[in-house]
Amino acid sequence: MQFFKLRKLVIALLLVSSSATYAQTNNNRNQLPEIGVVASDAITIDKEKLIGEAIMRQLRGQAPLIHDPVLQEYLQDIGNRLVVHADNTKFPFKFFMINNPVLNAFAFYGGHIGVHTGLIAQAETESELASVLAHEIAHVTQRHLARRMQSQQRSSPLQIASMIGSLLVAMADPRAGMAAVSATMAGGQQASINFTRNNEQEADNIGINILFRAGFDPMGAPGFFSRLAEQAGSRSTQLAFLQTHPLPQDRVAETITRARAYGDVYVADSLSFQLARARIQARYMLTSDRNLNIFQTDIKRYQGVRQTAAQYGLALVLFELEEYAQAETVINELLSPDPENLFYLDLKTDVLLEQGKVTEAINMLRPLWLHKPQNQVLALNLANSYMKAAQYESAIAILRDLLLVNNENLLSYQLLNDAYERTQQKKEAHKTQAEIYALIAAYPLAIDELQFAYNFAKDDNLEKQRILGRIDQLRTAQANAQRLSL
Repeated sequence: MQFFKLRKLVIALLLVSSSATYAQTNNNRNQLPEIGVVASDAITIDKEKLIGEAIMRQLRGQAPLIHDPVLQEYLQDIGNRLVVHADNTKFPFKFFMINNPVLNAFAFYGGHIGVHTGLIAQAETESELASVLAHEIAHVTQRHLARRMQSQQRSSPLQIASMIGSLLVAMADPRAGMAAVSATMAGGQQASINFTRNNEQEADNIGINILFRAGFDPMGAPGFFSRLAEQAGSRSTQLAFLQTHPLPQDRVAETITRARAYGDVYVADSLSFQLARARIQARYMLTSDRNLNIFQTDIKRYQGVRQTAAQYGLALVLFELEEYAQAETVINELLSPDPENLFYLDLKTDVLLEQGKVTEAINMLRPLWLHKPQNQVLALNLANSYMKAAQYESAIAILRDLLLVNNENLLSYQLLNDAYERTQQKKEAHKTQAEIYALIAAYPLAIDELQFAYNFAKDDNLEKQRILGRIDQLRTAQANAQRLSL
């Protein structure tokens, strides 16, 4: 589906200067544990989750996150395949994508891993992409950030807040990547890099092991690093990854040796990966005219899954150019042998809705959704189709169920809010708008919305108590955020 854009909000974000200086400690060396052993002196898991959630809420309101259910589903699926084979996972991992052509990826507290579109676009294989995710997963499971924070003898709420502010600054200037965060945390004691050399080596070793165990090609890691090293020779401005993950030549050699120890592993080219690359290319890079030429050339140039992905990219571009009939012809050819492919179904739904074929879209999606009711691509597309058909209660039922599974899905809340407004359900509309504000850390606005909802509750005392309880929760969250900024 064509994802909704966040409404323009007047938000008092928790931004603090990253230029504050901190007292230096006498010993800032990380005493690394044995592989697979969690550091006992790191900050608590609960505190790490709290900080991670605070950062994530602010990123939603500040950074150009991509709220594209198809790409989200794909990225989270790869991430989950890797996390299953990682040791010391203490919380669910959340993978998200940032719309920026600069090649970068980063991890932060609480199992949050961000990937720039540029990294996926420049990776040649799914194993290369997975190698970066596995590397970041290793940073989290070994709690490198948590131990770095603990190693600062004078850690304080101010330092945590500065780190949050630095991360937001890094999103505005992604070539700096996580360097600003590390500069804040290290207090100028070390170079502005993501982790120490030992941390990077440990993440490489553990990451390659995770990669192999998850069924990917371990050579994806050195292959990716080698190409980065070659590009670095031309001093590309697109290689923020190298600023956050220093890549001396011996590190490439070490990853090659480590990967070769697992033997030869054949992994077929992934259609889903190539489709994700094509979707990013078509919707987030270059103009439609340039992409049209690129995909037409690639269809002639490639065979197999890369040719199929180029056909999909062509269909996306035709849709963007409002050539709906041509786009439908191409996507139908792709759907015929692969009728449950989420990439294709998503685009086919958009094409049908733009042509006013709402009933056809519903009939296509509903049987698939009944089989997989928790799949966000199917659920959101079906709910959107019901909205187009003015069947608002059907849309509301789907979205409410989806939010029971994922209560941080902004698209679900936005569609649900729209449905409530169209059906004049004022109380529910204010409640959903409150959750949208809460997800981007705009707590005062969220509380205001709930107070409006309270007024519409009238004589429903039980509902009033629920609303008051939620207001208390948001005030607590606001107080926690303020403690991080003091």
